[in-house]
Amino acid sequence: MSRIKIDLPEHFLFECYFVIPISMINYGGHLGNDSVLSIAQEARIQFFMHYGYSEMNLEGTGIIMNDAAIQYKSEGFHGNVLEIAVQPVNFHNFGFDLVYKIYNQTTKKDLAYVKTGILCFDYTKRKIAPLPSRILQVWNT
Repeated sequence: MSRIKIDLPEHFLFECYFVIPISMINYGGHLGNDSVLSIAQEARIQFFMHYGYSEMNLEGTGIIMNDAAIQYKSEGFHGNVLEIAVQPVNFHNFGFDLVYKIYNQTTKKDLAYVKTGILCFDYTKRKIAPLPSRILQVWNT
């Protein structure tokens, strides 16, 4: 079986921090695998807010996630401080990908690499929408 490999970009436009709460710790005593996607979602929301956007208003359109991939690198534990770097890549007519590098500042190890496919979505019409051209000007550096 082939393994997922997420290629990291050379630079990231944005980074934020997250402290692992006890609610994300599983029976193994470490960060649950399902929680990594929740951490990526929090970083995505903060990334959008940094640029004056939200998941429901990206230059007038909403977004919807159409796929996700996670490459786990190391464990995380309650109270660990994570640094999450976010970079949009692979722009196309209807969206883009977001790549996240989650680094555990407490253990000094990469925790995970995440990629989410983002489509622009018109929630009124319930269908995908074109990528606003302004987004390319803001993020395509």
